[in-house]
Amino acid sequence: MRAAAEFLTLHHTEERLGDPARRIAAAHAEIAATGTYRHTTQELVFGARVAWRNANRCIGRLYWRSLRVRDLRDVRGADAVAEASADHLREATRDGRIRALISVFAPDEPGRPGPRIWNEQLVRYAGYARPDGRVTGDPRNTGITALALRLGWPGGPGTPFDVLPLIVQGAGEDRPDWFDVPEDAVLEVDLTHPEYTWWQTLGLRWHAVPALANMCLEIGGICYPAAPFNGWYMGTEIGARNLADADRYDLLPHIAGRLGLDTRTDRTLWKDRALVELNRSVLHSFDRAGVTVTDHHTESRRFIDHLGREERKGRRVGADWSWIVPPISGSTTPVFHRTYDTVECRPGYVHHPEALARARGETGAASIAARSNPPRMV
Repeated sequence: MRAAAEFLTLHHTEERLGDPARRIAAAHAEIAATGTYRHTTQELVFGARVAWRNANRCIGRLYWRSLRVRDLRDVRGADAVAEASADHLREATRDGRIRALISVFAPDEPGRPGPRIWNEQLVRYAGYARPDGRVTGDPRNTGITALALRLGWPGGPGTPFDVLPLIVQGAGEDRPDWFDVPEDAVLEVDLTHPEYTWWQTLGLRWHAVPALANMCLEIGGICYPAAPFNGWYMGTEIGARNLADADRYDLLPHIAGRLGLDTRTDRTLWKDRALVELNRSVLHSFDRAGVTVTDHHTESRRFIDHLGREERKGRRVGADWSWIVPPISGSTTPVFHRTYDTVECRPGYVHHPEALARARGETGAASIAARSNPPRMV
């Protein structure tokens, strides 16, 4: 009841809707009778947008009011969630003009949990563990890849960029199921380089829409455990983390070798030089494909603009310095040269420990045996 009152007061105050007392009383009466209450569509939209505004790890919050909200609170079954998630990707992509979008499925209710999407994102690449300890694909996803295989997914063609199926647990169901993501819902960008013609022989690519799927949207005491949302990529997310991290695709040694750099000692700065070229490749390729992407210099300046706007409105802005500062050339950006308070506010997008475990394929994995089901399509 306290969380409901706080949220409804915030909504009425910021949207200038007048005294919230009547709405709070109605919500409290509904909670007393049922154990929960239902947000209006306007409350849901406001809550989802403010949750983005409150996201400490996101540098792109300047655009929080542009978030488009799909109200899918009556969708509970795994099949329907998977199908609507594919539609989310299609709507967010818009032929490369990426739109900030969230799809909000049924909430948790007393004795009636909402659906769960186990995947970390709607689009992720499989990681196939090999007997020699190496991984084909993305090492971050070996756990959920193994889980998908136990559920009956036959696996992809075995490339480093096989799209994982969606692993969805319907409301009230005791185990998840898998669903292939349709090809027409996944826009990918082949990575080339503005100068090196050999770059295309590396066979690199990345998907266009970063749609986070396993965070819980919490609004006024209500938990929406399945609420996939996306903005658009900042190039460093792909070029300085996904493809470069040693525990991910670890491409820097290979690229440095192709560039002819001296990798015998770190003092040659071979990692730095390879990293810059990899990030140039990402920005060049997305631009050439006509797919929305931003760079870390531009987005850092926009985040400073966001801080100014919020401060002028009297609102505190929480931020996690380790996430806001770009993973390349940090000191050349304005976000580096200041400190931030990590202010946890609601509404918010929250990582629950059990959701993180599901994204690793851990929760309940031991009890899931292989199925002989045919592939599930959405």
